[in-house]
Amino acid sequence: MPIKFGTDGWRGVIAEDFTFDNVRLCAQGTADMLSANGDDRSVVVGYDTRFGSERFAVAVAEVFAGNGLGVLLADRPTPTPAIGFNVVARGAGSGVVITASHNPPEWNGYKFKPDYGGSASPEIVAELEGYVGNAERLGHSKVTALAEGVKSGLVEYFNPEPLYLENLGRLVDLDRIRRAGLRIVVDSMHGSGGGYLAKLVSGGTTSAVELRGERNPSFPGMAQPEPLPQNLAGLIAEVAESNADVGLATDGDADRLGVVDESGRFVTTLEAFALLCYYQLEVLGNRGPLVRSITMTSMIDKLGKAYGVPVFDTPVGFKYLGPVMMREDALTAGEESGGYAFRGNIPERDGILSGLMILDLMVGAGKTVSELLSVLRDRAGPHYYDRLDLHFDAAEREAIAQRVASARPLQFAGRRVEDIDTRDGYRFILPEGFWTLIRFSGTEPLLRIYAEGDSPNMVRALLSEARSLAGV
Repeated sequence: MPIKFGTDGWRGVIAEDFTFDNVRLCAQGTADMLSANGDDRSVVVGYDTRFGSERFAVAVAEVFAGNGLGVLLADRPTPTPAIGFNVVARGAGSGVVITASHNPPEWNGYKFKPDYGGSASPEIVAELEGYVGNAERLGHSKVTALAEGVKSGLVEYFNPEPLYLENLGRLVDLDRIRRAGLRIVVDSMHGSGGGYLAKLVSGGTTSAVELRGERNPSFPGMAQPEPLPQNLAGLIAEVAESNADVGLATDGDADRLGVVDESGRFVTTLEAFALLCYYQLEVLGNRGPLVRSITMTSMIDKLGKAYGVPVFDTPVGFKYLGPVMMREDALTAGEESGGYAFRGNIPERDGILSGLMILDLMVGAGKTVSELLSVLRDRAGPHYYDRLDLHFDAAEREAIAQRVASARPLQFAGRRVEDIDTRDGYRFILPEGFWTLIRFSGTEPLLRIYAEGDSPNMVRALLSEARSLAGV
C-alpha cells in the first residue's frame, strides 16, 4: 500500500504497514524534499510511548544522518507539542514525531513538523507525499548507523523538556495555580504526557494525583488512548471519590485534552474549547480572531460576536487550522477531537497547555468547572453535542459516500436544512447555529457522525437520522 498522509501524518498497523523499511522510506522522502528545497537545517526527532517508538525514531535519525542532515534526537518519550516547540525554539528546519496519537495500541505513525512546529499544511503534505512516493518506487534509503552518526556529530541526543516547560511558565501563571488549593486528578493514559501536568501544578496548597502515568504500550483498559468518557472511568471515579476540583486527561501523545468537572461529569470537547475561548476573552482580556473546525461548536461564533472578534472555520485537522491561525494571528484555535492551540505557543494542539489554562480559568474566575459552564450557557444559550464512530467494511466506503452525496434532505430533527457545507464531508446546517455532519475519518476506517443541538433529544434525533441517511 502506498504511504498516504491523513488528517495528521501517516499511520499504520505495526508490522503490517508500519514497518522499519516503510519508516525509512518515509524518512528518505522527507530528506529528499528538504534537499530539493535547499533546507540543510537540523531535524528534531521525537517519539511517544508506543511499542517500538524509540527504535522507529532511531531508524528515522539514521536516514537523516545518511543524507547529511543534523539530527536532534529526543532522549525520552516526549509529548508531540514539546517536540514541535523545540523545532521552533532551536531554529531547526523541521521535526518528525513517531506517534499514532490516539489510535489503538497496534498502530504507530509518522508526523512531519515544518519549521513553525505545527501540523504540515495540505500543500506541504502533498509535496511530501510526492517525494515519499518516489522513495517507495526506488525502494532504497541512505542510512548511517546511529553510533557512527553520534560519533560524527550528525546525531545528538537532547532533553526536550526544559525549553518547553519554560514556555509554559511564560503563558500560564503556574504560581497562582499552585497557591490556589486545588485538588486535581490527572490521567496521562500511559502516554508521553506522563508526569508533566502533575509535576507542573503540584506545590504550595495545590495537589495532584496522577493515574496511568507509567509507560504501557498496550494501553490496558481502553480501546485506544483517547480522552473520551468510555476510556476515563478511572478518572471519573477518582474525581468523585476524592472530592477533587477537576480531572484532566491527555491522550497518547499529549496533544489532546479531556476535562471532568468536580461532580465527575465529562465536559464535552465543544464545551471545553468554548471555556478556553471565554478564558482568553473574559478572564485574560485578550483580543484576536478565533479559529474552529467545522466540527466545533457554534458557541464560538456567539462568543466572537459578543466580544467583537472574528471567527474563522476550517475543515477538520490542524493542517487546516494551523495555517489560518498563523495567517490571522489568531488568539486560539480548536477542533472537536480535543485539540486546542494558543497564541504565544506553536500553531498546534497542546493538551498540557490546555489543561493548565483550564486550571488558570478556574482560579482567575474563582469558579468551579460546572459554574463556568453555567456562565457559558448564559452567554451562548444551551448547546448539546454527541458523536457516533461507526466501523464499516472497506468495500462499502464508496456506496456510503454515494448515498450521502446524493441525499438532499429538507430537514433534520424537524429543523429546516438551511445549507450544506461539503468542504469536509457533508455538514447540514440548521437554524440557530445547530448542525449535523457526516464524514469519513482521516486516520481510521471509521464513519463519523456529529451533531450539535439545543437539547439531548435533538442531538439523538440528529444522529439517528444522519445514520439512516448514510445507511450504516
